Amino acid sequence: ENFFEFNKAGIALLMSTALWVIYAGTAGASGVAIGTALAELGEKVSEVSEVVFFILGAMTIVEIVDAHQGFKVVTDKINSTNKRGLMWVVGALTFFMSAILDNLTTTIVMVSLVKKLLPASIDRKLFGAMIVIAANAGGAWTPIGDVTTTMLWINGQISALPTLSGLLLPSIASVLVSIAILQ
Repeated sequence: ENFFEFNKAGIALLMSTALWVIYAGTAGASGVAIGTALAELGEKVSEVSEVVFFILGAMTIVEIVDAHQGFKVVTDKINSTNKRGLMWVVGALTFFMSAILDNLTTTIVMVSLVKKLLPASIDRKLFGAMIVIAANAGGAWTPIGDVTTTMLWINGQISALPTLSGLLLPSIASVLVSIAILQ
């Protein structure tokens, strides 16, 4: 991307559009009704739109918090003197924050926070990897921390107490082992 100076997102959008045009154009010849092909396209556009609007909302929250010095309140409270200690603090904060919020919002918020704390790009990449792991592990053990478990909980396919008791220790173990390896 940097060497050839092209935008991966733009190329991906053009390619996906071209593939859908080819699919819809050849649907009749391959035995798929045009109405069915357009319905499938509408379903996929709807799924992508949900994710895009969710990310826009989450990023809006992050920008509002940043504009009102919300990250400064948190960064002033974090007084770790070395990167190892900071990784444990950020990992624990991410883990428990993700249990309350969803994984994606927590990841966006914590990556924005780490950008304020760490100037070096290589450090931010390592912390970013840890944040993704901690956010996923933190969201997995509560019915409200992950979209999948929330949907299962709402549909009555899982209950809160067995989910909490059955997944808390494995989630903690995965975060502890991951942070230990990443250091």
